[in-house]
Amino acid sequence: MPLRLNDLNRNVVDAQYAVRGALALRAEQLREQLHKDPGSLPFKYVINANIGNPQQLDQAPITFYRQVLSLVQYPKLIESPPSYIKPDAVRRAKFLLDHIGSVGAYSASNGVDVIRESVARFIEERDGYPADPDCIYLTAGASTGVANLIRLVARPGNGVLIPIPQYPLYSASLSLEGAVAIHYHLSEKDNWTLHHDYLERRINEAAAEGIKPTMLCVINPGNPTGSVMPDEDIENILKIAHEHDLVVLADEVYQANIFEGKFHSFKKIRQRLVSQDPKYNSIQLASVHSTSKGYIGECGQRGGYLELVGFHQDVLDQIYKMASISLCPVVSGQVLTELMVNPPKEGDESFDEFTKETSHIRETLRERAQHLYEAFKGVEGVSCYPPQGAMYLYPFITLPARAVEEAAKRGMQPDEMYCMDLLNETGICVIPGSGFGQEKDTFHFRTTFLAPGGDIISDQFVAFHKRFIEKWH
Repeated sequence: MPLRLNDLNRNVVDAQYAVRGALALRAEQLREQLHKDPGSLPFKYVINANIGNPQQLDQAPITFYRQVLSLVQYPKLIESPPSYIKPDAVRRAKFLLDHIGSVGAYSASNGVDVIRESVARFIEERDGYPADPDCIYLTAGASTGVANLIRLVARPGNGVLIPIPQYPLYSASLSLEGAVAIHYHLSEKDNWTLHHDYLERRINEAAAEGIKPTMLCVINPGNPTGSVMPDEDIENILKIAHEHDLVVLADEVYQANIFEGKFHSFKKIRQRLVSQDPKYNSIQLASVHSTSKGYIGECGQRGGYLELVGFHQDVLDQIYKMASISLCPVVSGQVLTELMVNPPKEGDESFDEFTKETSHIRETLRERAQHLYEAFKGVEGVSCYPPQGAMYLYPFITLPARAVEEAAKRGMQPDEMYCMDLLNETGICVIPGSGFGQEKDTFHFRTTFLAPGGDIISDQFVAFHKRFIEKWH
């Protein structure tokens, strides 16, 4: 008999990934319908505000990065480069190829050595503390590093602490491994703060249920919340991790997307604690970063890194083995990671253009975030914190009781029905808060502020929200 659903790995069937779930699939159906019959829907195009995918939403790639990538992909260009390719791009491509050989060949499983050295220098300059290239793994985006670390600790009886709301990669990875998720809720009334006494309680509650908390996942800046952790909160989290022997997995892919406040890495705060008291040197910290976010937005290139601090060598050996099973991360993605951590410097031929491009991207994102926030702030039944970081706003929405009842009849969560109706009526695709986890009887949605045409989007949203509330009141 052919393979059927009941024959499959139950962990795969049970895994959910809301960012590319039912709403994203419906968006693709609508996009295909518009392609075949442009006048058949009440909107002209679909806006994918469901995922942080900047270059899908008209963000231009950075010229220097693409010039170097072009040269390493086709080295013959180096011999006689076109006039528009800057000399520093040629020099960088030559340097990288001298160590890589060819981007079409496998690299070491943990990545090209000189690129790991560049990452280590970047971390040292960012934090003011040394970084060891041998404890840095280049990865295919941050997601690979996250999934491998969760796989590493997933065993019967172990639990992984994940924030609510959370990026669905975490819950999906835990489901795939058959591991136990221990949810800890962020405090919405305090701008999504994590209260350390509450975290302690969740750890103790899990232990009382026979679950061994093994790893604590944190996302800073927050996804979907966009909140930025102050350094004292990070310090408290690390102290709790030390007390309970928890591995800390710090997802820091939005560290360059800061609009308010300042980014503090978990590595920096850990090393500061160690300088105050050597006992904190036992804290096991894994930090991930990616080329998909920040001002770079190269999601499809799959570049990133994982830094490991405080792990025993026998554990590091297992992590290397896991990396080896996948042979190596995409080599062109490794190149892009090197460019991210080692951009043009003042005096380089590409510096002025690079500065102009990145400044424009940052300012554009800031303006779009503020514009969308102001639009949400003016809508009755919608509340939202000002944008601090990342690429998202995460509004709270108040839904009428009749809408909640109708959603139950449709077999949907209320905010899922809201988002599906928004998509079908306006072409705007966002993700319901139920896909990220939320407090009972609260409703949210996550939207990016990457899309151009902010006036059109905000006007469409405001009009839809009023129609929806009037319909179900």
